[in-house]
Amino acid sequence: RRRFNPEWYKDHGSWLEYSEEKKKAYCFCCFLFRDRSHKKEAGYEAFVLNGWDTWSIPTRLKDHVGEPGSVHDQAMKKCTALLKRDQHIDVAMQVHDQASKVAYFTRLNASIDTARLLLKQGLPFRGHDESKNSHNKGNFLEVRDFLAEHDPVVGKAMGKDAAQNALMVAPQVQKDISEGFAHVIVQSILKEVHNNVFCLLVDESRDVSCKEQMAVALRYVDSSGDSKESFVGLVHVKETTSSYLKSSIDSLFAKYKLSYNQVRGQGYDGASNMRGEFNGLKSLIMRESSTAYYVHCFAHQLQLVVVAVVRKHKGVSNFFSMISTLLNVVGGSSKRRDMIRDINLEEISRALGCGQLTTGTGLNQEQCLQRPGDTRWGSHAKTLKSLVAMFRSVIKVLEFVEEEDTDRTNRDQAIGLLMYFQSLTLSSICISC
Repeated sequence: RRRFNPEWYKDHGSWLEYSEEKKKAYCFCCFLFRDRSHKKEAGYEAFVLNGWDTWSIPTRLKDHVGEPGSVHDQAMKKCTALLKRDQHIDVAMQVHDQASKVAYFTRLNASIDTARLLLKQGLPFRGHDESKNSHNKGNFLEVRDFLAEHDPVVGKAMGKDAAQNALMVAPQVQKDISEGFAHVIVQSILKEVHNNVFCLLVDESRDVSCKEQMAVALRYVDSSGDSKESFVGLVHVKETTSSYLKSSIDSLFAKYKLSYNQVRGQGYDGASNMRGEFNGLKSLIMRESSTAYYVHCFAHQLQLVVVAVVRKHKGVSNFFSMISTLLNVVGGSSKRRDMIRDINLEEISRALGCGQLTTGTGLNQEQCLQRPGDTRWGSHAKTLKSLVAMFRSVIKVLEFVEEEDTDRTNRDQAIGLLMYFQSLTLSSICISC
């Protein structure tokens, strides 16, 4: 009994299809692109509609193919064109010519260079108005435009012919590039740590969007013997309980393949959720590693001690109260702030003229009285240094407020401050004598 011969696939495999169910053969190309106006063409009904099963006449296969330009030949060309038009993105990228690839990677490298500069300088990327007609599109787009203006290669790649959906400036692209840099930096830090021991430093605070963020840093010794402290992650925490902070650290350790057996120290502030003896974060971590000793943050300890001492000493406490009043009086209006700045410039010019001051890079710069931070004792020192450098100017502004200000409260405060600083000056003279 005759039947379908698989050997026919050798010559006609590009179009021949066999149905096991119907026991008949068909033309795949003619079936897809059949032209009903050519029903009388050789083998149309047999290979398209009814199926072909006259196995004893294999010449019908060649008859169906026909000459160049036949219905089957046209269907074959259409089928081949269809199969080549694959819409997968990887195939589409391969189809692009070399010039398009070069332009694409030029735009990508320009975005990477821009992001690297902004990240290095700690500058924001986005702008309030990033439209084409905006006068300030934000740091990222402005730097990219600057590169395009001064680099002909980048300018050409970003020209009018560039695909608008492949400029590599979209917010998501900026975010992906930043995350890529973060990943590379963290991996380099982890490579330095390797399997060595380290100290875990954690602090949490609320950001401008009122979300609690937990900052994690590692303190370790590198291969050169230098002590380093590197930031490795910022984790959003929904709760500030010790158990939730511990689970967040667990996730971070799992992500970076770190072990609690490597932890030799913990450094936090003095909050109860951090240093609690039974359920604090330090206790939970010490259950994982008994050698992870807790050390209260020395900077925070110093702040607490200094503030406590200042509050107990009447003279020092009164001194900083007067400094706070001085900042309110002198810096209470833009007019007085400008006045102290102008007077200070005159004092510097006078001192330079008589040789009391010398010139040089970074010397005699414009200063102002900054209000110290409540939790940063070092900022109080900066305020006092500025006050010493601008003392003559401050006194002249207080004298102006005493004589010219229409607000009685300001005048009374200025008088009290002048008397207080006069007594301090006399005391200093007596001590020096």
